[in-house]
Amino acid sequence: MNPAKDLKDLRVDYGRDPLVEAQLDPDPIMQFQRWFDEASASGIPEPNAMSLATVDEQGQPACRTVLLKGLDERGFVFFTNYTSRKGKHLTEHPSAALLFPWIALQRQVEITGPVEKLSEEESTAYFDSRPRGSRIGAWVSNQSAEIPSRQYLLDRNEEFERRFASSSIPRPDFWGGFRVIPETIEFWQGGHDRLHDRIRYGKKNRTWFHVRLSP
Repeated sequence: MNPAKDLKDLRVDYGRDPLVEAQLDPDPIMQFQRWFDEASASGIPEPNAMSLATVDEQGQPACRTVLLKGLDERGFVFFTNYTSRKGKHLTEHPSAALLFPWIALQRQVEITGPVEKLSEEESTAYFDSRPRGSRIGAWVSNQSAEIPSRQYLLDRNEEFERRFASSSIPRPDFWGGFRVIPETIEFWQGGHDRLHDRIRYGKKNRTWFHVRLSP
C-alpha cells in the first residue's frame, strides 16, 4: 500500500448553499450562537470542542482540544490547570486562537484575540457545578507534568478520594478559567469546487464589521 497515494485520493466536494452576507447577523457572537445551536441540534459529538493554539516563550506553537464552557459578549471561556503547558503559555503570552471544526456540517469558526483569567468567583462557581469525579480529578492531575505510570495517577485519585470523603471539595488555587476576548471571528463554509465561503469579522472603533475573504 502506498499511503501517499491513498491520501492524495481522499477528496470530498462540499455542497452547501453559499454563505450570503445579507443573511449574517451583524454581531459575530450572535452569528456564532446561531451556528453553534445548529451544530448542537445536528447530533455531532461535543459541538463545544475547540482547538486552542498558544505559543511558548520561544514562540513555538502548541495546539490541543478544550471544551467551550461559557460564551457571552465578553468572549469564549474554558477551564484548565493554570500550571499546565497551556496555562503557562497563556500566562506568559496572553493571546490565543480557537477553532471549532464542525466538519460534518462543512463549517468551521476561527477566533483570535487576547486572553484574560476569569475572576476567582467565576472559576469557583463553575468548579462547584462539576461532577464530583471531575472535581477530584482537578486535584489529582498535575497537568502536563511527567508521571511514572498510570498506577501513580490511580493512587493519587484514591488519596484525594479519601481526603475529601467526608468534606466538600474546594477549588484548587491552581485551577480556573480563561476567557478569549475576540478580535477576529472567521466563519468558513464549504462550497463546490473548493470555492468556499469565508467571512471574517473584525472591530473598528469598537464596532464589528465583516469582509469576505478569498478561499
